[in-house]
Amino acid sequence: MTLSTGVVRDRRYLDHTMGSGHVESPLRLEAIYRMLAEERPDNLQEVLPRPATQEELELIHTAAYVRAIRETAGRPMVVLDPDTSASALTWETARLAVGGTIEAAEAVRRGAVRNAMALVRPPGHHAQAGRAMGFCIFNNVAVAAAHLVRNSGLSRVLIADWDLHQGNGTQQAFYDRRDILYFSTHQYPYYPGTGFWNETGQGEGQGFTVNIPLSPGKTDRDYLFIYRNILGPLAAEFRPEFILVSAGFDIFSGDPLGGMEVSPEGFAALAAELLSMAAHHCQGRILFALEGGYHLVGLREGVKQVLRQMNGTGEPPSIPAEASASTLKELGPALQHLRKFWKIP
Repeated sequence: MTLSTGVVRDRRYLDHTMGSGHVESPLRLEAIYRMLAEERPDNLQEVLPRPATQEELELIHTAAYVRAIRETAGRPMVVLDPDTSASALTWETARLAVGGTIEAAEAVRRGAVRNAMALVRPPGHHAQAGRAMGFCIFNNVAVAAAHLVRNSGLSRVLIADWDLHQGNGTQQAFYDRRDILYFSTHQYPYYPGTGFWNETGQGEGQGFTVNIPLSPGKTDRDYLFIYRNILGPLAAEFRPEFILVSAGFDIFSGDPLGGMEVSPEGFAALAAELLSMAAHHCQGRILFALEGGYHLVGLREGVKQVLRQMNGTGEPPSIPAEASASTLKELGPALQHLRKFWKIP
């Protein structure tokens, strides 16, 4: 029997709002959910979310911070950061985002689904142990990764983050650990200002944080080159037991916050590359979790193309993994530094 692709979706994820006109709005998920209703992709299976527990949240976040977010419940607007705020239902929605991501990861780990996508909000990869920032309240992917290691017996988890912005919260969570490898491609210099190539971890974690800072204008070919020729060898050496993807669709060409040039077909190619890695190294165990993406058409089409690769209904991408000469030059210092830790050609 062919397993289905798991999908987490819930109308309650629309309940969190940061005010009229804020770019991280419920309209983002509405566009994706509408696509799912209209397109009715094959081989999808609902994964029901549930609120994360206090213990789960404290795998990454401090008790004091969790308490501070809980205290926003029922209040119409609480400013947490210059671009991040809580509304009356944010506490419940953010817990549901974490819990939904964990449930999706567990469904994949148990073999109930072959892979999964958590279509949740608020996003998470900027959220630090004791601070909300960058539209993020709790770090959904980081908590799921810590859960897989602490509670599910895994010893090597790879997090691949293709969001436009570097996931400083995820980096912070695992900077001194070697059981969770964090790999990020991101526009640099740009918000949040972290993620230079020499940020590679500390102590036992040296080499297990991998940052690939990129100037604007990178295309499908550039991204695919990086994932195939840099992340590919890293994954082969690290041998992950599970892959988590912080899937930000703000690298889409035309995103209002971005400067990259990735097409819907480019997202399909990235997804196919990661699915291939998962098949080779961890019995196909992979979870894509929504992060950024603020162009509603790009978000809709990008998610659709990723799901088609995940459920086996999409055409194999034909995009060549060929970086431009300027991109190759730009990657030089990062590659030279990474070769201190990894066998990269």
